[in-house]
Amino acid sequence: MKHIIGASESPASPQVTQVTVDDESTGQRLDNFLLRQLKGVPKTHVYRIIRSGEVRVNKGRAAADTRVQTGDVVRVPPVRVSARVAEKAAAPAPAREFPVLLEDEHLLAIDKPAGVAVHGGSGVSFGVIEQMRQARPQARFLELVHRLDRETSGILLLAKKRSALTALQDQFRGRETGKTYLALVLGAWPARQKVLDQPLHKYLVAGGTGEGERRVRVVARDDPDGMKSVTLVKVARQLDGFTLLEVTIKTGRTHQIRVHLASAGHPIAGDDKYGDFERNKALQKQGLKRMFLHAWRLQFNHPASGERIELLSPLPPELDQFVAHVPAQAPTPPV
Repeated sequence: MKHIIGASESPASPQVTQVTVDDESTGQRLDNFLLRQLKGVPKTHVYRIIRSGEVRVNKGRAAADTRVQTGDVVRVPPVRVSARVAEKAAAPAPAREFPVLLEDEHLLAIDKPAGVAVHGGSGVSFGVIEQMRQARPQARFLELVHRLDRETSGILLLAKKRSALTALQDQFRGRETGKTYLALVLGAWPARQKVLDQPLHKYLVAGGTGEGERRVRVVARDDPDGMKSVTLVKVARQLDGFTLLEVTIKTGRTHQIRVHLASAGHPIAGDDKYGDFERNKALQKQGLKRMFLHAWRLQFNHPASGERIELLSPLPPELDQFVAHVPAQAPTPPV
């Protein structure tokens, strides 16, 4: 990414900078663009300066989801970070490759492990994308097509060309992709409950533990801040005290699966934000030390050939082994 003005400024510099968007950044959301510019600055602060109007695009206010275009001039306000944070941000991410499910000249699909963020920000200095750029210094272009939560494992798609990024993101926005997850939830999920259609609203935790972290909740259908969110659920296996679900999302909202399942009374096992915290402690002793949510299947049209692609990522060993040790649900005795 190229700074046209203010290229020498450090993240801690207390001066306004004007950054011109280049070809490699066109189409990016404003929040993602700023996170690349303000390395080491907490994500909550980035959203705060956008909401306050301190960030301007072509001298006008803009929202976090505004997509910047080549030639746009973005006003970046002065942002102070501690010397420790600035030093940490300046250090390059360690190079790392991840298991490859599919790769060609247009795209790259990897199998992301749990516990790894997809990008830096929100107290995380680097993620998959920064590590892969370090591992592939010869790559002229490498961008995330979509995101997965840090604790979610499974298929993650990256673009190796700007044209591929645009085409794939258009498919995600147009709901032309098929995204199915495997989730282990607490209790017996009713097989007849197949569609969760509840609006979701994002907010920041105020005060106490987790202050400034983003959270999501179900809201009423007439709530002006609610975003339409649709989740399809299919029972894969009934277990003793649990249900393994195939969950397909028709909309890609933040924490959508986690919140929809929890609001239905069946939180995901091991979910530390929306789950049953007491049960989670017991599950850790039983060997489940992470959230049981895995991006299992992804379907999309290849950005160059148009061919329909289906990728599968099997359950990682720690999840597969846990399920293997849970007995099947006892049959219901006849009445």
